Amino acid sequence: MATRLVQINMKAHDDSALGRFWAEVLGWGVDSEGPGVTNLEPVGFTYPGPTAVCIDLIARPEPKTAKNRVHLDLATTSAAHQAELVERLKGLGATLADVGQGDVPWTVMADPEGNEFCVLEPRPVYRDTGPIAAVVVDCADPREMARFWGEAMDWTLHAVTDDLATLRSAKDVGPYLEFVRTPDTKSGWNRVHLDVRPYPGDDLAAEAARLRALGATDPDFDASAISWTILADPEGNEFCLLAPR
Repeated sequence: MATRLVQINMKAHDDSALGRFWAEVLGWGVDSEGPGVTNLEPVGFTYPGPTAVCIDLIARPEPKTAKNRVHLDLATTSAAHQAELVERLKGLGATLADVGQGDVPWTVMADPEGNEFCVLEPRPVYRDTGPIAAVVVDCADPREMARFWGEAMDWTLHAVTDDLATLRSAKDVGPYLEFVRTPDTKSGWNRVHLDVRPYPGDDLAAEAARLRALGATDPDFDASAISWTILADPEGNEFCLLAPR
């Protein structure tokens, strides 16, 4: 049994408007499951698949009060492409952001609701990822996160140090999942989190039990009205275990 990363879940005050922004950023299509839920995925994509990590935007009224612990890194192919992309994103409503990054070759920005993301300088490792180079998670211990997520999913661990752990789909396509050591502490529920799915034929309850045995915990949440399972990784980051598909 194993899971794989299929999407990120992002809370939004206006899921439709924020969905349109990210669709323009990524060149993706927009779908809706109903009021308050907007889905984004590449045009022509068959969900779920290893070539993309999709985005679900969910309307929630709570304000953003701190830097997100999960963000997207966008890939570029040249210095000119990076500069052009930054200017295009400003025209769509993004702003430059200061999260204490200092003098770095990438550009930190925020979407119209303040969610941080990075426009990376060209890096060969991301040349075939698509528009999203990586989904990045802040953490205190990348090695422990690599242990948990490397066993939780069937993704391949590419590198792990005291400062960074990197995983990618076992098919070696799509974006990377990266855990970056940061001094920030988690406060409250994450506004952006990971969603994972088991494979068809797997048992959801058995998979949840396996993840708990690896170190996942059950956050304090009334799950009586939902069909999926909400868990937290060893550093308390919430994630959703969706039904096998």
